[in-house]
Amino acid sequence: MAWEEWEQLKADAARRGSAHMQLNQLPADGGGTTGDLVVHQDDLGAVGHEAYILHDQLRQRVDIAGSGSGSTTQAGEELKGSGFAMGAALGATVSVWTSQVKSVLQAVAHISNHLDYSKKLHAQDDTHIAAEIRGRDGSAMSVSSLNRYFH
Repeated sequence: MAWEEWEQLKADAARRGSAHMQLNQLPADGGGTTGDLVVHQDDLGAVGHEAYILHDQLRQRVDIAGSGSGSTTQAGEELKGSGFAMGAALGATVSVWTSQVKSVLQAVAHISNHLDYSKKLHAQDDTHIAAEIRGRDGSAMSVSSLNRYFH
């Protein structure tokens, strides 16, 4: 970009006004929302469990190259052995399919593992917090003694 072109672009931008940023937001009345996002332990567990089931079903049912017994792989090899160009094309298709399936399997496993980890971590945090806010005698702290931590 030539210097003159740069100067022209800067002048055009200055004429249009300063750069503005606009954030998407809800109307002042709240737009029908009820507040912060709330997720319960049961919700995390259910989603993590469904991700685990999906991972297991995908792993068992998809035709993945390298397993040797995939029907698509076998068909490609038979076609290639019989001199059909379609055999090599089918082999390439299986290769791309396998790559995509492995990516999906990895993502689903990550979701399942992350939710299981989050669920356990939050349960540990809850136990730790409950232990921290107890008095020396093991009784729950009063609201007035908790209140001093927030000022």
